[in-house]
Amino acid sequence: MSQNQFDKKSQAWSALFSEPMSDLVKRYTSSVFFDKRLWQADITGSLAHAEMLATQGIISADDHTSIQNGMAQIWSEIESGGFEWKLDLEDVHLNIEARLTQLVGDAGKRLHTGRSRNDQVATDVRLWLRGEIDLIGELLVDLQKSLVDVAEANADVILPGFTHLQVAQPVSFGHHMLAYVEMFSRDAERFSEVRRRTNRLPLGSAALAGTSYPLDRERVAKTLAMDGVCQNSLDAVSDRDFAIEFTSAASLTMVHISRMSEELIIWMSQNFGFIKIADRFTTGSSIMPQKKNPDVPELARGKTGRVVGHLMGLITLMKGQPLAYNKDNQEDKEPLFDTVDTLKDTLRIFSEMIGGQVNAATGKKEGGISVNAEAMERAALKGYATATDLADYLVKKGLPFRDAHETVAHAVKAAQSHACDLSELPLSVLQGFHASIEKDVYECLSLRGSLNARNILGGTAPAQVKAQVARHRARLG
Repeated sequence: MSQNQFDKKSQAWSALFSEPMSDLVKRYTSSVFFDKRLWQADITGSLAHAEMLATQGIISADDHTSIQNGMAQIWSEIESGGFEWKLDLEDVHLNIEARLTQLVGDAGKRLHTGRSRNDQVATDVRLWLRGEIDLIGELLVDLQKSLVDVAEANADVILPGFTHLQVAQPVSFGHHMLAYVEMFSRDAERFSEVRRRTNRLPLGSAALAGTSYPLDRERVAKTLAMDGVCQNSLDAVSDRDFAIEFTSAASLTMVHISRMSEELIIWMSQNFGFIKIADRFTTGSSIMPQKKNPDVPELARGKTGRVVGHLMGLITLMKGQPLAYNKDNQEDKEPLFDTVDTLKDTLRIFSEMIGGQVNAATGKKEGGISVNAEAMERAALKGYATATDLADYLVKKGLPFRDAHETVAHAVKAAQSHACDLSELPLSVLQGFHASIEKDVYECLSLRGSLNARNILGGTAPAQVKAQVARHRARLG
């Protein structure tokens, strides 16, 4: 191949090179078939850059108009599926630029004035991720609303609360659901904070040192509705903190989903039987016809490891990089993209599985989870869940808590030997442990009495659960 032939077929950067890139290296270094999802962000950022170049007199008004018209056609081609993505052009940026130049000639070549692919890709990823964070925020609201619905419907349902997976104290099932609402509300706060740090403009930093052209970077930031510009050109092109921080927030959200998944799996098992998950979220066995498996929660539990793995991968990707941009950073996109996809899919399916969905045929909402209140209450009675209430009762009679604790331990032993609950011990037996015990003790020894007694801010009493439901509804809109 002659030098002229090579120049005509080569990449945008190849004038210095004496031979074409090998096909193996093309495939190894190309990112176009996964980073093409950035196309909307790439065009949006390019249009803002072009508008600024025209305003600053760096390109002509005619060139600006040509760029706008060309980008409009490219947008339409990509949306319709008619755009040809080329491996030879490496990435989304060069594919779009090459097509623009094909459409509008020299005006397309002038678009890259004052910028590099280094600041361009950093801008594109930030713009794309900003939009994804907004979608994730909406999905987190949907999931919280589903949990609030379940909490409100089950504020009076008694669930055995566990520590160390041992029955500890009775709690409201609604209260238990609201614990996850609190977790996901903190997740939403974290994503909001990540969005603020993501929403800063690298464009104009060029390759690493800025540019000699009189760019108005603040104008571009305003056009793109960004919160400001990156203040150091070296940092701007090489920073991937925002991607790591996003993946960290996503990992925490997935950990919360995984914890809830573990409980759903346990509660659905025959040994517990606390809930049923709707058939549309479960699968059967190829060999055991009696099985109904909680595949959705199990997969979410597994996908949590996948997302946490992406976080570790991104941290490792960055740890050895000197300033400024390095090709290593091409490897940031696939884990980031997969994290976004996994999180969004998981939030969508859990929102439906927890809260149900509207049946298109009947127009009625069908719940995703059915609660077996009787099974929950029976389980709470098995573990002497009101033992702490008896200790509190004795403290109110004047005993130091440690003495009351020891006294109740003897009462539990007696109940175990009689194979009954504390509330089923005769008054005479209870009084044998302490003379101050009176008939009113049975109110505190009942599951319902224990639940209602915890009527304190943040407590499990149904009145508090209903107050928290109202608070969350006002917050979520």
